[in-house]
Amino acid sequence: MSIQDKVIEIIAEQAVLEPSDVTPESTLEDLGIDSLGLVESIFAIEEEFDISIPFNANAPEESDFDISNVAAIVAGIEKLMTEKA
Repeated sequence: MSIQDKVIEIIAEQAVLEPSDVTPESTLEDLGIDSLGLVESIFAIEEEFDISIPFNANAPEESDFDISNVAAIVAGIEKLMTEKA
């Protein structure tokens, strides 16, 4: 399973949607994910990929981690995994 597929699966679970309803262009807002859902998604992603996401739940706009849409989240995870390797 690709990183993107796994991220979509995690985000779909948080949004109580089918993975087919989540596209790379989907924003978390489009999917109805609130700030708590976002934090839970971040934790699930960190666990799944064994990475630490530089994310401040209190000030997401100040984060180095782009959460603007699913594709941006996938790109951020790929970057973190490359740095870790």
